[in-house]
Amino acid sequence: MGDTVYVKMEDTRSALVRAGIELLEETGAADVGLREIARRAGVSHGAPRRWFPTHKSLLAAIAEVGVKDLSATLAAAVEPEDDLPALAAAYVDFARRRPAMFTLIFRHDLLEGSGAQLRNVSQPLFTWLITMVERSVGSDDAPQRAAALWTGVHGIAVLSSTGALGLAATGVDEGDLIDRVVRNSLR
Repeated sequence: MGDTVYVKMEDTRSALVRAGIELLEETGAADVGLREIARRAGVSHGAPRRWFPTHKSLLAAIAEVGVKDLSATLAAAVEPEDDLPALAAAYVDFARRRPAMFTLIFRHDLLEGSGAQLRNVSQPLFTWLITMVERSVGSDDAPQRAAALWTGVHGIAVLSSTGALGLAATGVDEGDLIDRVVRNSLR
């Protein structure tokens, strides 16, 4: 019998996604293979194809969970008020704590053609950011300002998640940098 775990059919899809998340967090997106996911989920190596027509569709389902986790993290960071610096800091912190998931969420080259649901889950995040910016500075160019804010904070998040920020910008305080990006984006 080995280490095989028997999973109910209705739980197979969820078990595959959970196993994929576990593998992603351990090894990174490049090593998230179907056979290893199936082994960890306790199903046959052909089972993933029954629930996910392509490898990309399974990666998109994993990324969808990541977007939901990111959304929950961000929502918790700004309760009870719209605090853009806190939102930005939580975004960078998520990237630092879960670098593989953060990377997968934004790997549209890996997810292309299979992430329709992922777009439906992630689009409200940007809409929410636009709303927060509107409340802060008005609605004249809130989408542009929100995009500027997101791209600046995303850059910090990527550099922080890989350790490059500390290496390249020695002596720069990450919190101060985040605050500066937020302030500059809202001018």
